[in-house]
Amino acid sequence: MKKWLLVIDVEKCENCNNCFLSCKDEHVDNDWPGYAAPQPGQGPSWIAILGKERGQYPLIDVAYLPRPCLHCYNAPCIGAAKDSAVARRPDGIVLIDPVKAKGQKQIVSACPYGAIRWNELLALPQKCTLCAHLLDNGWTKTRCVQACPTGALSLRRVEEKDLQGIIAGEQLEVYEPDRMTSPGVYYRHLKRFTCCFLGGSVATKLDDGREECAVGARVTLIGATGAVVAESTTNAFGDFKFDHLEENSGRYTLRIVYANRPPKIVAVELRTSLHSGVHFV
Repeated sequence: MKKWLLVIDVEKCENCNNCFLSCKDEHVDNDWPGYAAPQPGQGPSWIAILGKERGQYPLIDVAYLPRPCLHCYNAPCIGAAKDSAVARRPDGIVLIDPVKAKGQKQIVSACPYGAIRWNELLALPQKCTLCAHLLDNGWTKTRCVQACPTGALSLRRVEEKDLQGIIAGEQLEVYEPDRMTSPGVYYRHLKRFTCCFLGGSVATKLDDGREECAVGARVTLIGATGAVVAESTTNAFGDFKFDHLEENSGRYTLRIVYANRPPKIVAVELRTSLHSGVHFV
């Protein structure tokens, strides 16, 4: 059986909100019997875009994580619903029946990701349907995938037997795996949102007293056990950056080597994304 596979690349999302707008365009004031009642024109959409700012001046970046319904294989909303008002289809799409689910507000609170919204006017829980009404009529893309200008969202149909190979080969991950819901939506470069970085700058003093960026300095990141975690080379501005480090991961040592100067050793305590300062060699 083929499953729909939605992949979201965190590195490519620029928070343009085209996915938000296309979802509204498809569902506000539009009734899709059997799939979804009309989405409210005001209030939360069925896709949220989470943002995370990392670092401090002068090294700061921002990552965005689009989060629709994750169409979980072990969806808590299915168990919370009465009269089979929520069901997972063989192709992996989880749908809320717009007739059976009326008045069942407990379905909203059952979602650990906050992806289900309460339509106050219709007294109905609602969420992303993965545009099932379009896919069932021959479409190969959801409206959000169609509208994404950077390719951050992509959709394909895959054989279930091939899924694990695709996940491993493309280094895909699920959001908040500890919730044990087995999401059917996967992320690429998720660590860009969930992890932190350690960066800094390297400079040198010339014989005449002037200071300049140390371009091409070798920076080695060493863990608490003495093992090398990663290596980098400073760019044209003398900057370096080690990404995908766990928050609160403790003490690291930076070993900086530049030209014929003695190595510079710097101890750093990493709690969250950090610019470790300017290091003179």
